[in-house]
Amino acid sequence: MALLRAFIRTARMARNTSRLAAGLPTDDEVLLDAPDERLAPALVAAGRGDYGLAAKLLAATRESAEWENRDRYVTRLAAFARSRPEWFEHWRSASPHDPDALLVKAELEVCRSWESPARAELLRQVAPLIATAAEGDPRDPVPWRIALDHARGTNATHTEFEQLWTEAVRRSPHHYGCHVAALQYLSAAWYGSHHECFDFAEEAAQDTLPGSLIQALPVRAAFAYLIGGGEGGVPRGRLDAAADLAIAVSAQYAAGDPWPAQVRNLLTYVLIRLERWEDALEQLRWIGPHATSFPWDRISDDPLGQFLELRDGIRLEVAASMPLELSRRPSKHRPASPREPRSGGYPYPRSERG
Repeated sequence: MALLRAFIRTARMARNTSRLAAGLPTDDEVLLDAPDERLAPALVAAGRGDYGLAAKLLAATRESAEWENRDRYVTRLAAFARSRPEWFEHWRSASPHDPDALLVKAELEVCRSWESPARAELLRQVAPLIATAAEGDPRDPVPWRIALDHARGTNATHTEFEQLWTEAVRRSPHHYGCHVAALQYLSAAWYGSHHECFDFAEEAAQDTLPGSLIQALPVRAAFAYLIGGGEGGVPRGRLDAAADLAIAVSAQYAAGDPWPAQVRNLLTYVLIRLERWEDALEQLRWIGPHATSFPWDRISDDPLGQFLELRDGIRLEVAASMPLELSRRPSKHRPASPREPRSGGYPYPRSERG
């Protein structure tokens, strides 16, 4: 009987896997952390040593109060400056008081300090840079998001963190990056617990604006729980509810949109851990060519390779569950029946990092 089941499973996989690739880009078409159409030219120019487009881009986000885009662009430009510092040093030399360059510098130094064994001490030295960046535009919440990340690494007390949080949300009550920073601080890996993390995420999701990615914050709480080993008594229903809410948020954005790509990649990880294979396959179609380093860099040194490998694995799991007589019919994507997530299961998490 076991041999017969193995033969049937193999037959299902062989018949169904290829057609389940419909709507998915090929492996060669998938890009890791692809920039959007506004950031891409700035990065290309920076690669040639020209900071002009980056400066204009950040100035535009500041002048038009595009705080979400500003946060994303600052993060990407700081990451580029870590690997290619020459263009950024030219920018700093030419415009030492440019508020946008000061903001990138603050993000850059915080990221550098996180990688050091002397993290807390180095981060404390960065505090004046963050304060200077915050003076650049009193409306800007992004320096306060950096300050929240900074506080997490310097062992800030709850009182100190709450003061920074108050300043952040006063400037932008629904800023996604600030909410993510607060969620990380409240996670069990840092200064809170799984239940505090979920409580904060669920309340924020209820209070935010329609269509905001903050509505998907509970799935980040689910990720923190699952990546930590799935221990701590969070009910399966709470994990499924977080995934369902993130699925609804994902559906509000166009397929292949780079803005929700990280949320969709994160949701796919959670759906895999919950063994909701058909829902995970559907998210792959929404993701399109936009793989993101997070969360796959938490389980592999090759996040793109990990994404592609798990993409194939999801198709195999869906194909194996389809009856042979349905092999020629269109697939119907419905959530699988709930089962307990496997502690430390597939995909296997790496040790938690900052």
